[in-house]
Amino acid sequence: MARLDLAGAEAQEVQMAIASPPNRPVAGILWMVLTGMLFVGMTATVKLLGGRVPAAQAAFLRYAIGLIFILPMIPAIRADRLGKPGMRVFALRGVAHTLGVILWFYGMSTITIAEVTALNYMSPVYVTIGAALFLGETLAVRRILAVLVALAGALVILRPGFRELSPGHYAMVVAALLLAMSYLMAKQISDRVGAETLVAMLSVTVAIGLIPFAYAVWVPVSLRDLGVLTVTGALATGAHYTMGLAFKSAPVTVTQPVMFLQLIWAVLLGYFVFDEGLDGWVMLGGLAIIAAISFLTWREAMVARRFVTPNEGQTKG
Repeated sequence: MARLDLAGAEAQEVQMAIASPPNRPVAGILWMVLTGMLFVGMTATVKLLGGRVPAAQAAFLRYAIGLIFILPMIPAIRADRLGKPGMRVFALRGVAHTLGVILWFYGMSTITIAEVTALNYMSPVYVTIGAALFLGETLAVRRILAVLVALAGALVILRPGFRELSPGHYAMVVAALLLAMSYLMAKQISDRVGAETLVAMLSVTVAIGLIPFAYAVWVPVSLRDLGVLTVTGALATGAHYTMGLAFKSAPVTVTQPVMFLQLIWAVLLGYFVFDEGLDGWVMLGGLAIIAAISFLTWREAMVARRFVTPNEGQTKG
């Protein structure tokens, strides 16, 4: 559930839609490596804006441009016949995701790419806690330990009391929480609608939700910045597509750890392109979060396998 960047909530919907048996681990790994590069590239394009476009306006333009890509999904949305209960869930999800996106864009413009990437890894942890609190899922010992290690990693990254935290750090922490809420709502309704509807309704509701925030801070946008935001949307769309190919090629236990290479790409990009320097604490905390989520993913897969693997003398029928 990682994610949940914006990659968190949107990207994981692709995973929920994959039903074919994965059996090409090498292809899955390569697709996921490309996915990580595309997501980091998307983050870098937001960084290139340099705060010239307010966070809410930049987010709105990114989603408004992205609406072009959901036009082919309209028949699928109509076929799902959402009804009032479904529309209510999507509306609530749109509110959470809208606020999360604004905070993410703001945080991205004020803190380093490495910090953004590492703190984004907390979304799966928040989803694990939320699933236990609101969806009735069991919070087993392995989950509790993984959550504690990941939270410790986040504290190492932030180091409250040992350095001055900027509003961007707080914004990114809250953004990860809101995006985790968005994913939980998507998970709640995913058995009733298709992946196309999940992605398309998210794009529509967030674009609408961002309108008043963008209007309140609207400034003239140069053609250069508009071009940068167009590239942002293209990279995000490409990343979601390649992530879908990765999940279709290999099990999540193979592809999920590869996704954490994003931290490496983010550190290198920040160092060589944005002159952000190397922060060993961010790397250490990020590795702790990665280890916790990787362990949790592996253990969940092992537990799931026990329920689908037949006992000796039985068949899978």
